[in-house]
Amino acid sequence: MTSTTTIASLEDVGLHIGNTVILREAKLTLEPGEKVGLLGPNGSGKTTLLRMLATLLAPTSGSGMVLGAELGTPEVYEIRNQIVMVGHLPGLYPELTLGENTELVARLSGHPPEIAAGALAQVGLGRASERRADQSSKGMLRRAELARALILEPTLLLLDEAHAGLDAEAIGLVDALADRVVTAGGSVVLVSHEPGRLTVDRSVQIVDGTVERVS
Repeated sequence: MTSTTTIASLEDVGLHIGNTVILREAKLTLEPGEKVGLLGPNGSGKTTLLRMLATLLAPTSGSGMVLGAELGTPEVYEIRNQIVMVGHLPGLYPELTLGENTELVARLSGHPPEIAAGALAQVGLGRASERRADQSSKGMLRRAELARALILEPTLLLLDEAHAGLDAEAIGLVDALADRVVTAGGSVVLVSHEPGRLTVDRSVQIVDGTVERVS
C-alpha cells in the first residue's frame, strides 16, 4: 500500500499530566518513504511522543493528524489497523504459544491464520511456534513482535528501542522490516538514545519537551 500524502503531522503539540509538562509546542512531520530517528535521554518524552503517533495519547494543546485522522477524535479508531508499535514490553498473551499469538493477530486483522507460521519462520522462530510466550526469552519475544508487524504490514511503524538486547541477526531483521515499510510508501520512527545505531533519513531529538532537528 503506497501513500502519497503526509503520514503524520504534529503542530505545536503539547501534553501535560497534572502539573507535569511532557511535551510543549512539538512539531513533527512524517512523509511517505522515510525513516526518522527520535533521540533524547531517558525521560525526555520519546516514548510519549511515540504513543501519540500511535494515537494512544491525545495532545492537551496544539493539533495532530495521523494517516488522515485527527488526534483526540473517534477518527483514530479507523486507522489504528495501519499502525504497529513495538515497545519495551511485548504485546503478547503470556499463556498462549508464539504460534497462537501470531495466529490471533492474523485472524483479528482479516488474514488467513496460516500466514502466521510463515511470519514466524521469517524471523527465525519457525521451530519455536509451540513455545509459550511466558517461557520465551526476551529476544524471542522481540522476534515474535516483528512477526506480528510482518503480518499487519503497517503504513506507520513505531519502534521504541527496538534494537536493544538483540543479536546481530535480529538487528538485521528490524532493519529489513523498516526498509520494507518505507519501500511500500509508509513511514518508520525509530526511538533510541544511541544515535550511532540508527540508519535513518533524518533524526530529531526532544529537548525540554520540544522537537528539534539533528540531521
